[in-house]
Parts: sequence; structure tokens; C-alpha cells
Amino acid sequence: MDFVCAQAGRPASALTRRDLARALLAVPSGVALVALPDLRRAMMSAGNPLSLAFWESAKATLSSIEAGVATVGDVQRWVESTGTEPILMTPSYFVWPEEDERGPVAVEMFARLVAHLEERVADGEIDPDALVTGDRAARAAFEELQERWLSTPLPDGRVPGFAVSDEQDEELFAAWDEEEAFALEELRRIMAELPRRPELPAAELAVAAARLRALLVLPGYPANVLRACAGFVDRPVPDDDEELWLEVVAGVAGPISDLPETEDVLEEFADLDRELNVEDTALANLCAIQHADWLAGVAALVRLGPGVLASPERMARLIAESEDIDIDVQDADDLDTTETLFTSVVSLWGHLGVVDEDEVLTPLGWWGLPMALERAWSPASE
Repeated sequence: MDFVCAQAGRPASALTRRDLARALLAVPSGVALVALPDLRRAMMSAGNPLSLAFWESAKATLSSIEAGVATVGDVQRWVESTGTEPILMTPSYFVWPEEDERGPVAVEMFARLVAHLEERVADGEIDPDALVTGDRAARAAFEELQERWLSTPLPDGRVPGFAVSDEQDEELFAAWDEEEAFALEELRRIMAELPRRPELPAAELAVAAARLRALLVLPGYPANVLRACAGFVDRPVPDDDEELWLEVVAGVAGPISDLPETEDVLEEFADLDRELNVEDTALANLCAIQHADWLAGVAALVRLGPGVLASPERMARLIAESEDIDIDVQDADDLDTTETLFTSVVSLWGHLGVVDEDEVLTPLGWWGLPMALERAWSPASE
């Protein structure tokens, strides 16, 4: 009992089912099972006996854990059935961050919701016994109550669900910016160590830029993807050939915008069985490539120079064998995934003159890839 009270920060008379459930899960299941009868007696002595349904559910859950048959979902559902544990994912797909990954806002909002649920249990709006026995109506009402709380403004004007999501977005963007800054620093270091820096192949650039200008005005793939990558959906194409070419190649490494929405876009996304078209697949693949993979792949190509094969399979192998990034030993599935992602990259590179028809790196690609990557990763103020 002392352990449970210390875990919960409350006296025995004020402990909730959630407090006991979390304390029981904080120790080995065998220990918790042995302690369960004494804990139940201690709770009765404290005038807080809880219910038979709770104690039976605790014994069943702990026994399943001890037997190795309980799933994470089973345990989570049991804790939620205490009536004061927020559900991990709501029907509208709001997901609470893992406990050790919550920022200050998420910690605050989670605690506020727990307190709100405790009030609802106290006034009888939530019936934990109905939850623990699997009553569907009780579960639906429990979920609806939390959905409503998450979307209702607090006295200070903050909407809990949005506040948590905004904090997660800020953390994600901060981590992304940090990773990007590190990748940029490494790219500049690698380029500075090259024995010979690539020189601009002016004639090749002129041909590639002319071909690119003609391509960008066409409908469909690959023009629509290249326009989205470079951010030309809402702004004009640069007049300068070098500026144009570098912006598009940089956009392949860091797409600026998405494809323009069509009238039937909602209908398309509502169809869960539809296959992604080539445009959606290409952009999804580009956005899935990590900074480290771009760094490793481009660094390898620049060191090897024009004439090196830059096929998707070769790119996957160069990345896996790179010494520029920390990487675990990759299995065949990892290599296949990287190859699939770079299939879209190499296809677009072919239209830009980065590689030729045989997927071999050109002098233009040798010169422009590191410059484009630096542009993609540099802050807008640089």
C-alpha cells in the first residue's frame, strides 16, 4: 500500500482504480499477483474497497501477463476500463504521445483530462464496472466524452486536442531542422575535402534547362511533380537557367509543395482501395527519404564522379555501404525499400539531365547535385 500511495501521490482513501492499475503494472506481474489479496484488504481497511469487478479484472489481466498471452492492447484496454485513463487513440484518430515522449503541454492536458474523468466517475456519468465488463454502450459514451473534452476550449481559450497536436508539430519541426542543419554541415565538410571540385558544364546546363522549360508547361507526370517539388505551383519559373535547374533538383531532395488539389480529390482519398497514381507515389517516395540517405548517396556519387552508375539499386547499395552516416547492417528488405524510394528519384533525375538514359551520372549531375542539396537544406535566410 505504501508503494501504491507513493506512486499515485494520494492517501489510500483517495486512490482510484487507475492508481492501483498503474502501480500493479509498475512491478513484475508475479509480484503484483502475490500482493493483490493483501492490497485488496488494505483498501477495504482504508474505506475504499472498490468493486469486485475491478479486483477480478486485475487478477485476470495480471495472470494473462504472467502467462505471456496478454497483448499490449489488452493491457491498455484494461487500464482504460478504470474510467479515468484517457484512451490512447480516439475514434477521430487523436493519439496521445507515449508517456515518456510528452512535452509540457501534453503532460498538462493529459493531467487535466484525468482530473475531468475522475469528476465524471464521481458523479456517476462514467461507470467503470460497465467498462471493465465490456459494455459497448458504456465504452462508446466513454470515448464520446473524451472526444468532446478534447475539442472544447478551456477557460484560457486553448483547445486541448489542438494544443497537444501543435506541440507535437513544433517538436517534429525542431528535430527536422536539427537533422537538416547537421546534414548540411556534413555535406559542406565532404565537399571541402574533395581533391577536385566539379566545374559547371555550361553547354550541358543550357540544354538541360531548355528541355526543362519545355517540360514544365506540360500537363501530367513528370511536369506536375517537378513543379510541386520546386514550388512553381504558386510562383513563376526563374529566367536564369542555373537558378531554374538548381531549384528543381533541390526540390526533388526537399519538395516545397504538394500537387494541386482536384475537384475529385476528396472522393479519391475516400476510396481506401484505390492505388496511388504515379504522381502521388513519386512525392510520397521523395518525402520518405531521410537526410542521411540523401547525404550518403550524393556524397558517394560526387566522390566517384561522372560516369558512375546511379541506378536505384546502385544508390541503395552506396547508401548501405556509406561511411558518412551511422547505419546498422541492412538486410534485404532495407535495401529493397531504399531502392524503391530512389526509383522515383532516378526517374526524375533522368528528366533533369542528372543521369543519362543509362542511369549514369553526367558531368551536370556531378556539378549540380551537391549544390542543389545544399540549397535544399540551407535556411531561407541564407
